[in-house]
This record gives sequence, structure tokens and C-alpha cells, in this order.
Amino acid sequence: MRKKRWFTGLASLVLVTGVLAGCSGNGNGNANASPEGSLPASAPASSGDPVKLTMWGGVPPESGPQAVVDAWNAEHPDIQVEYVRFVNDDEGNLKLDTAMMTGQNVDLFVNYTISQVSKRVEAGLALDLGKFTDYNIDEKMGPDAQNFQIDGKYYGVPTTKSPFFVALNKNALDAAGLEVPKDWTWDELREYAKQLKQDGGYGFIQHTEPYVDPIDSVLAKEGYTKADGTSNLDHPLVKKWLETLNAMMTEDKSTPPLGEQLTSKMPVEQEFLSGKAPMLNIGAWLLRSSNNFTDFPRDFKIAFAPVPRLADNAADFVTRGGLGDYISINTKSKHQDAAWEFLKWYADGGMAPMAAGGRLPASKDADQDAALDSLLGDKADTYDVDSLMYVMFNNPAPTYVRSLPQEVMDARAQEYEKYFLGTQSVDDTIAAMVKRHNEYIAQNQ
Repeated sequence: MRKKRWFTGLASLVLVTGVLAGCSGNGNGNANASPEGSLPASAPASSGDPVKLTMWGGVPPESGPQAVVDAWNAEHPDIQVEYVRFVNDDEGNLKLDTAMMTGQNVDLFVNYTISQVSKRVEAGLALDLGKFTDYNIDEKMGPDAQNFQIDGKYYGVPTTKSPFFVALNKNALDAAGLEVPKDWTWDELREYAKQLKQDGGYGFIQHTEPYVDPIDSVLAKEGYTKADGTSNLDHPLVKKWLETLNAMMTEDKSTPPLGEQLTSKMPVEQEFLSGKAPMLNIGAWLLRSSNNFTDFPRDFKIAFAPVPRLADNAADFVTRGGLGDYISINTKSKHQDAAWEFLKWYADGGMAPMAAGGRLPASKDADQDAALDSLLGDKADTYDVDSLMYVMFNNPAPTYVRSLPQEVMDARAQEYEKYFLGTQSVDDTIAAMVKRHNEYIAQNQ
């Protein structure tokens, strides 16, 4: 089974890591090695000493996390928290997983996708929070929290509102006589991109990670499998998504071709904030950069629109977003009760400084006004606040959290990349995605 193979692979990595550490002697091979006779760093503190917790997350410390732990540490001398940053990519997540498997100091950690959570639960790394009965996650975070349950259990707390949206150069829209949309389709975005592109530039840009969001917005509602249990990746709107984005790359030249984006490692946020591209598909973390006028000076106002839909009927549309930053407690932590106290405080408003980086607290008991003040700071007049409030709080579209197994996401990405790179037809691409998805289904029944 795939689950067993993933765990076995990680366990093998842990074994190799342990052997290498053992071969390195008492020098630099093991950062957590303790002098002979001393307690390891993760051991329970002696009477009178503060408990020391380590929290791992993907946000740079200066973008909110350090202010959060500084505030906690000032108020709680008996429990002191250190923040460790890992980069939220494959290499960074492997570093976190290895640290937990090898018993390094990880008490709390942030998951950024449900697939990461699932793997860590399978590996026995995330604590079942059902052991704690003094905090009602459903009541605090609302019904969207249930998207993060695994077999009906919470192995973490979703702490943030995580809207995705299209950021717009409001000045460019005004000059073109275009309105800020509140409900639109990808065909309409395509027309905007053609009208807004400048000579030698693009009208619309995005990271490669949300490329596939349009089909997930369809299949999260319609189902990734059909009634007979076979793949639904040949849904008609999958082909529409492939052909629409490819046409924007090749015919309209209004968005970067995939090959160019991969080879140039295009800094899409910088391209948008410099005014070179007037539309950017992104999430709320954009504000971490757009509030930073030192590194990203700009002379235009930013407006916000919901991510467009493929479906003709708005009632059939769900959008990526909802909640995020799912924080778990390591099953190997020797300070689980202390970690739980910090996590509750964090979720109910202690995380307010994170809003400066676009991370608004999800808890109903958090001070949203304080979070909004932190979100906008002294830059409120550089945003179209009405459209910001709409995408953050008032967009009526239901949301989904991507829950497709990582193996399926990787397989379909490998196939649609061939199409966007011009080495495979659209029909062959769909057939290959379906074939590989069906193989995964058969292997995991």
C-alpha cells in the first residue's frame, strides 16, 4: 500500500540519519547532542525551571511569529516558546518530518495542506487532540474546520482565515475602464488579461502551485471519482481549464508560458507589486509583501476579486480557501499540556501579529478589529478596502480544502505540465491523468 511505502521510506531516512549522526562522533553531527551527564534539550524541566517549547512554522519570524512568541513569553515566564522557521516546500517539510522522527525539539508544528496532515498522522507524528476537552474547535472555528478532520478526529487546530483571490492593480483597471469583479468566470478573466497586458508584459500571473485550483473547485463538489469508482479527471471542465490557460499562454500571450516561468523562477509577487503585471492569483500572504514599501515600493492601489469560476452557474462553484495554518502537537513532545495551553492562546487571538502578513485569526473569540489594524497598518489608503473586506469576509461562495492524495496531485501535475510545455495533446493529457488516477485507486482499495 502507498501509505506503508511512504512511512517505510521516511523510516529508512531516519535510520540513515541516525547512522550518520553516530559516525560523526561528538562533534557537529548531531545538533541536539548533550554533554555527557546532562539532560537532553527536550527533557522535562526541573522544578522551578520554565518549560521550553519549540514551534516550527513556515512564516519568516519577522512577519509575525517572533512578535507572537515574544508576547507569550513576556506573559508566561513558566512556559517559554522558541520559533523555528522551515521553508514550506518539499525540502523544508522533509526537514520538519525528519526532525520529529529523530526526536529533535519539535513540540508544535504548522501544516499547510491536508495531505501533509494525513501523512503525519499515518506516521504517528500528530497528536489526537481529542484527549483535551476544554476547547471546542467546531464552535470556535465554525463548520469549515471539519474539512481538517481525519476519520472524524482533529490532529490540529486550523487557526487562520485563508482566502485566495485575484489581486488587481486598481489604477490599471480604472485606466482601462474595468470594474472590480465580485463574481466572474475564467473567460472573463481572460478578457481582462488581454485588455490589461502591456507591451512586452503580461496581464495575469500566478505561481504554478494554484494552476490546478480551477479543476479542484469543480471536483471538490462533483467528486474526484464517478459513481462507478473510476477517475473523474475527464470531467468536461477539466478540458476547459487546460485549454483556457494554454490559450492565455500561447494565443493571447497574456500569461507566462510554463516553460518561461519554470526556467526564470519568476518572482510573481515582485512582478505584480512593481506594476509590471496588473493581475495576480494569490492568497492573503500577499499582504506580507504589499505592506513592505521598503522592499516593494509601489504607487498604485490594490483591489481584490474572488478567484474566478469555470462553472457557468455560480451556485455550482466552490472556491479554495476557508481555514488554514493547521497547528499540531508532536506526539513525541514531552510537554503536550503546555503546548496545548499555548495553542489555545494562539488560536484565540495571540496570533494577532500574524495579520500583518495576511493571516487573520479564525476563532470567533479573537479580536478581529485588532487583527485588521495589524493587517493594514498605516497602509490602509493603499488598498481598496471594500473589495478587501469582500474577499476576506463576505464572499458567499463555499470553500474547499484540497484533500487529494499527494501521489495523485504529483501524477496529474506531471501530465498537465507536458501539455503546457507543448509535448502532449490535451486529449492525451486527460487520458494519462485518468489512467494514473485509476491505477492509484486500484492500488489503494
